[in-house]
Amino acid sequence: MNFLRGVMGGQSAGPQHTEAETIQKLCDRVASSTLLDDRRNAVRALKSLSKKYRLEVGIQAMEHLIHVLQTDRSDSEIIGYALDTLYNIISNDEEEEVEENSTRQSEDLGSQFTEIFIKQQENVTLLLSLLEEFDFHVRWPGVKLLTSLLKQLGPQVQQIILVSPMGVSRLMDLLADSREVIRNDGVLLLQALTRSNGAIQKIVAFENAFERLLDIISEEGNSDGGIVVEDCLILLQNLLKNNNSNQNFFKEGSYIQRMKPWFEVGDENTGWSAQKVTNLHLMLQLVRVLVSPTNPPGATSSCQKAMFQCGLLQQLCTILMATGVPADILTETINTVSEVIRGYQVNQDYFASVNAPSNPPRPAIVVLLMSMVNERQPFVLRCAVLYCFQCFLYKNQKGQGEIVSTLLPSTIDATGNSVSAGQLLCGGLFSTDSLSNWCAAVALAHALQENATQKEQLLRVQLATSIGNPPVSLLQQCTNILSQGDKIDRRGSKIQTRVGLLMLLCTWLSNCPIAVTHFLHNSANVPFLTGQIAENLGEEEQLVQGLCALLLGISIYFNDNSLESYKKEKLKQLIEKRIGKENFIEKLGFISKHELYSRASQKPQPNFPSPEYMIFDHEFTKLVKELEGVITKAIYKSSEEDKKEEEVKKTLEQHDNIVTHYKNMIREQDLQLEELKQQVSTLKCQNEQLQTAVTQQVSQIQQHKDQYNLLKIQLGKDNQHQGSYSEGAQMNGIQPEEIGRLREEIEELKNNQELLQSKLTEKDSVIENLKSSQTSGTNEQSSAIVSARDSEQVAELKQELATLKSQLNSQSVEITKLQTEKQELLQKTEVFAKSVEVQGETETVIATKTTDVEGRLSALLQETKELKNEIKALSEERTAIKEQLDSSNSTIAILQTEKDKLELEITDSKKEQDDLLVLLADQDQKILSLKNKLKDLGHPVEEEDELESGDQEDEDDESEDPGKDLDHI
Repeated sequence: MNFLRGVMGGQSAGPQHTEAETIQKLCDRVASSTLLDDRRNAVRALKSLSKKYRLEVGIQAMEHLIHVLQTDRSDSEIIGYALDTLYNIISNDEEEEVEENSTRQSEDLGSQFTEIFIKQQENVTLLLSLLEEFDFHVRWPGVKLLTSLLKQLGPQVQQIILVSPMGVSRLMDLLADSREVIRNDGVLLLQALTRSNGAIQKIVAFENAFERLLDIISEEGNSDGGIVVEDCLILLQNLLKNNNSNQNFFKEGSYIQRMKPWFEVGDENTGWSAQKVTNLHLMLQLVRVLVSPTNPPGATSSCQKAMFQCGLLQQLCTILMATGVPADILTETINTVSEVIRGYQVNQDYFASVNAPSNPPRPAIVVLLMSMVNERQPFVLRCAVLYCFQCFLYKNQKGQGEIVSTLLPSTIDATGNSVSAGQLLCGGLFSTDSLSNWCAAVALAHALQENATQKEQLLRVQLATSIGNPPVSLLQQCTNILSQGDKIDRRGSKIQTRVGLLMLLCTWLSNCPIAVTHFLHNSANVPFLTGQIAENLGEEEQLVQGLCALLLGISIYFNDNSLESYKKEKLKQLIEKRIGKENFIEKLGFISKHELYSRASQKPQPNFPSPEYMIFDHEFTKLVKELEGVITKAIYKSSEEDKKEEEVKKTLEQHDNIVTHYKNMIREQDLQLEELKQQVSTLKCQNEQLQTAVTQQVSQIQQHKDQYNLLKIQLGKDNQHQGSYSEGAQMNGIQPEEIGRLREEIEELKNNQELLQSKLTEKDSVIENLKSSQTSGTNEQSSAIVSARDSEQVAELKQELATLKSQLNSQSVEITKLQTEKQELLQKTEVFAKSVEVQGETETVIATKTTDVEGRLSALLQETKELKNEIKALSEERTAIKEQLDSSNSTIAILQTEKDKLELEITDSKKEQDDLLVLLADQDQKILSLKNKLKDLGHPVEEEDELESGDQEDEDDESEDPGKDLDHI
């Protein structure tokens, strides 16, 4: 223990003990000691020696330290010491400044020890398992050690982690650690883990890394946060850059919307800290990763759409027009806005509507162009504005038209109060600053890119060069400046102005024969170009010679031979005499061989280290690649070949016109057939509806018949019942005595009264039944109305069938016309084949096209036959429906007559009831008078209630014993 105290105190144990012997003894103690305290103290001593004596500790102690990690998992303290020692051995972090040679040696030493450690893959797996421990003394040094391993030999360690079970998932748990130190170092670990490994990037992204990182950035204060925000942003860039799967996942997870608060800078943009500038710079780069031109077009456009919908583009434009923003942030914001709007029409339209907060307000495009043509602005800012303008015009014909329109005479502001974009471009084009000339020429060329209409419109632009002189066209002024060369004193590169003007003229004249004619109309242009190409100049002028050769080649290839003195053949002869074909092609090849050409062709953004390198534009390199080959072929072609090619082109154009004519006719007939098919389908639907209506009517008629039969049966029963009651009344005998006779009359009157009451109740029930049948009669009337509607639908069906037949007749007429035209076409092709020997390719094209027309005609005839059959079937169905409707109308008429009879019977029964009521009232009066007479004679008379009860008890005995009542009296 005294020996250990001496080592830990920094004292040597004696002169006989060197550092190697001390480390060896400590390693032996770690390997052989049975007590955990002794091993722990030895490992702690090795840790204290590992920084100063890195090589010795690494060689002798690494194996023992790994063994400690395997066997002493239960003691977190010794595990922490071992991990710290291994970190000191492997890491190249130097606290003090050292010489370059020692730094290289330490780097080599760290990579060698890392290679020894990961040679056994189980060591990395063991380290991953130790990271699951929550103890701070184990987890934190484990994170640092694994980060150092990834820095030393990243690809090998990444592969081991990738194949280990749940390796990446264990590391993702570090982001959820409540201890900020471990969480922040975990971010650094994931940075090293995800660098240049797409598979691990996808796993980390799907382990919810975006959500956790954005939460950390928000908790730390977004752009106002510290270095933790910077580390999170670097990790997000590692996950998203060149990884289309993660970019799509980021967009679909609605994480773009969470980027908007990053750019909410306050109105007072003073006091930008260095960390805030760094954070905002990384945030802007992250936006550019999502909308980079190198991404797939569909993914880029979807991200651009999301950025506009969530207001991110609007927020960036606010920063763009704000005051007090640092220059590098403003430059990167312009580049970011450029790529957010590039090629997406909605965002381009919004950017065109943005105004700067000035008085009066000016469009943001105008304000940016002012910076581009201002030579006092920083070079990187001017490049960024040019890129923004190019992105605004990329695939934006509407924007191109708006820019060109600001140069036309009808739209120029005569008051001069406002400066337009076109005026700024013309000012930059003719200024004395060569960089402004180049930027303005390239910007104007982008306004003409792939837009023949604007190329023709720009020919109308007239410029007033000086007072008293007539105006000069913009095209002529460009050629005038080009021909003056170095006569004008300009600041900057010698050839930059001429290169810019030549790129503008080449873009303007390509695919525009009218512009070529205007250019050749000036007799000085062609001699100038041939003179430039024929001279033997230095290396700097070779590029200008190549561009002049390209411009002359464009004037030949896109020449419509409208000028007699400058036809294609004459220009070729001029080149052969003055320059030579081989020399011309060699000068033309100088463009693509230039080193700055290949650099500009890589990326759309004009990113140059200094103004001298600003020579080529990205879109112009595409034009050179497209035209170089065709111009070479055009120069070597003879006049006979040109004539043959033109004749073949004319014949092919004629045949193409004929074929397109027939294609249009067939397309129209296809549309007509589709309309007819739709009409047939609608007629079928109407037919099905009519059939369902007929079936419903038949069922309703059957129900009415059943109700009618029930009413008949009920009326017959009522008549029989009345007859039986009358017979029972007549069975009562009449006694000879007067009192008995009066008694019998009273009983008879009472019976009649009861019988009349029963008849009244039965008649009431019959009336109720008739009322219900009357309501059903109203239903019959509604069914009759439905049938009337059906008849109207049938009439409409007839009209539609008539129109369908007329359309078919007109179509058959058109088909016959088509057949006659086809015969004429065949005759023309036969005559043409006999008169002119055309190449076999054109004959095969004509034959295939005519066979195609014949096939389409036969298909049309077949479809018309099918339509006729369908119309015939529909007409048969219509007649059947008409017959069913007639039969239903006849049954409805019969039921209507029966209903009228029933209503007459109801009125008769009501009259009979009224008569019976009158009769009952008279009988009641007679009964009362008879009772009074009996009382006067002295005979006792029972009350009405007693009589009724007695009648009910004796009703059954009256027929058996007729003299019983007399005995009672």
